[in-house]
Amino acid sequence: MNGIKKIGILTSGGDCAGLNAVIYAVLNAATLRGWTVYGIHDGTDGLTERPLSYEVLTLQNFSETPWPRIAGSYLGSLNKGVKLDSQSEMSARFGQGVKELGLDAVVVVGGDGSMNIVSGYCKSAGVKMIGIPKTIDNDTPLTQYSVGFDTACQVCMEALDSLETTARSHHRALILEVMGRDAGHLAIQAALAGFADVCLVPEIPYTLDGIIQKLESIKKSGRTHAVIVVSEGVKTESGESVSAAKNLVGESIHGGIGEWLSHALNAQYNGFQTRVTRLGHVQRSGTPTAFDRILASLFGAKAVELLANGHTNLMVGLSNGRLESYPLDDVVASGTKLLNSDSPYLKAAKDLGMYVGEF
Repeated sequence: MNGIKKIGILTSGGDCAGLNAVIYAVLNAATLRGWTVYGIHDGTDGLTERPLSYEVLTLQNFSETPWPRIAGSYLGSLNKGVKLDSQSEMSARFGQGVKELGLDAVVVVGGDGSMNIVSGYCKSAGVKMIGIPKTIDNDTPLTQYSVGFDTACQVCMEALDSLETTARSHHRALILEVMGRDAGHLAIQAALAGFADVCLVPEIPYTLDGIIQKLESIKKSGRTHAVIVVSEGVKTESGESVSAAKNLVGESIHGGIGEWLSHALNAQYNGFQTRVTRLGHVQRSGTPTAFDRILASLFGAKAVELLANGHTNLMVGLSNGRLESYPLDDVVASGTKLLNSDSPYLKAAKDLGMYVGEF
C-alpha cells in the first residue's frame, strides 16, 4: 500500500492549451483508485496565501462542463516568479498548506523551472510530487513534446495561412513574430507547416543580406509576396536584445524583434513592403489539438500510476513514442532544451529552400 488518499494538482507558469485535459486525466485516474483530488488555485498561491484557495474536484463537476476540451486553466496559473530571498518563506507556507489539507502527493503541471521550485517545496513538506511538462515553447528537457506545444503550432500555422493570402494580394513580405523565449522550436515547426520563406530562431545566427538575397530570389522567380517567421528571442544582426524589459524576478521579457526586422529590411531593400503581426498570447489559446489531448491523457494517467507505485520527484515525458519518467534533478541539470543546428526540422527547412540563418 502506498498510503495515498489525497492528492493536489496545480498548474504553474504560462498557460497553454491542454492543461484542462491534464487535470481531467489526473482526476479520472486518481478517482478510480479511490483518491480525493484537490484542485489548487493559481499555482502555488493556492497553498502559500491565506486563506488557502482550492476546491475538491469530482468527475461530475468537471466532466459535465466543456473545460477538458478548451484552453486556459480551470484552476488558474501563476507566471510571476518567486524572488530567491523569499524561497524559504514560501516553502514553509507551502508545507503548512499541504499539512492543513492533508495532502499525500502533489501533481505539478508546469515547465522545468516551476517543477524544480515546487519539487523543493514538496521535499521540505515531506510530500510526494510528480511533474507533467507543459509549455508552448517545447523547451522542457528530456521530453520530446510538452503539452500545449502542438496547439500553439496549429495557431501559428493558421496565422501564416491567413497572412499568405493578404501578402499575395498586396505583394508584400509579411513578418510573423511568434513566442518561444530562447528556443526556436515553435518558430521552425510553424514555419514548416505554414510554408514560410524565411525563419529566424535564437540559436542560429543570420544576416540581413541573407534574408534580402532570399527575398530577391523570390522576386526573380516571379512571385510577388513572401512570408517570414521570427522567434521572439531572436536578437538583432549585431547580437543586441531588442527589449530591455524585465519581469519581477529580473528575467528578460522578449518581444519586438519583428518590428526591428521590418525597419531594418525596409532601410536596406525596397523589393517588398513589410508589415508585422505579433501573435502574442493568442498562441496560448486555441482548441487543444488531438495530439495535445492525447498527450495530456497519457501524461496524467502516467503521473497517477507513478504515485500509486510509490515514486516521487519524477517528471513524465515522451521519448521516441514511449512514455518515460525522469528524475527531476536530471531534468534541471539538462538545462533548457534548445534547437540544435543538426535538428531535422532545420535541415528540412534548408533543403526546401527556406532561409534559416547561417549554419
